[in-house]
Amino acid sequence: MDQIREDQSLLPKEHRYKIGDILKEIELSKATYHDKRKRIANCHDKYAKVKKVILQIAKQGQVRGRWTCGYRRVNQKLRAMGIHLADMTVNKLMAELGVQVTLFNRHRNGKYSSYKGKVGKIADNLLKQQFNAKVPYQVLHTDVSQVRLANHNWAYISSITDEASKEVLAFQVSSHPNRQLITATLNELLTKLPDDITPIIHSDQGWHYRLGYYTQKLADNDFIQSMSRKGNCHDNAPIESFFHLFKTELLDGFPPCKDLTEFKLLSSQYIHYFNYERISLKTKGMTPVEYRNHTLAA
Repeated sequence: MDQIREDQSLLPKEHRYKIGDILKEIELSKATYHDKRKRIANCHDKYAKVKKVILQIAKQGQVRGRWTCGYRRVNQKLRAMGIHLADMTVNKLMAELGVQVTLFNRHRNGKYSSYKGKVGKIADNLLKQQFNAKVPYQVLHTDVSQVRLANHNWAYISSITDEASKEVLAFQVSSHPNRQLITATLNELLTKLPDDITPIIHSDQGWHYRLGYYTQKLADNDFIQSMSRKGNCHDNAPIESFFHLFKTELLDGFPPCKDLTEFKLLSSQYIHYFNYERISLKTKGMTPVEYRNHTLAA
């Protein structure tokens, strides 16, 4: 009807029809017509304001310009702001905004195997896949992974994460998976731990973790060593999960880093984001650092 009104305005006055005549011809009451016009005039997107908030949250979760924040994490942040919506509503709004996660969920880089046979001492598996730590610094997980660079060399990553907070407590990168890499990782860890902490530190049976220099350093700092069963990645699932997120969110779908320098820079930026900005439902909607501070202050 509004289109008819607009079209008539283009006609000479003598050829225009009155709205009342048109309504009578199409058998539509004036009350219905004016009610419809009022509804159209007052029509607005009731989610307009929350969409702006969702877009802001999604932008904060970008990694290398790519959306990485799923609807559950977005909704967790909305709830923290006092905005309560169903998960599926948030998912729908994110689709309308074009900010849904579209990550390549695959591993381009094969898992690094550091098993070299019966070398050194194998520690008992104290965890037995019971990953129930709630207090930070009680149980730590460590492992080595690898990433292929554009120059066809490998970058080796040695990391230590906290089972309770998910915080990355140490992250070292090297062109060689050697003793220096593992030692540097432990040294970084020691700068992060409070005094008088005696955590369990769990690893696989890689040769790095069975040699005397490593076991002695753990003993010197009153760490309790634990190891996975041979060839069972599920026994060290927390850090396997971290490496999966690291590679998926930061690397997959992008060209390989050109060299070790670029890889170190991107990795450092991601670790800061992971510890200080990336919330997790497993840590009550808090970032790893927020969860650690909140738990230890309680």
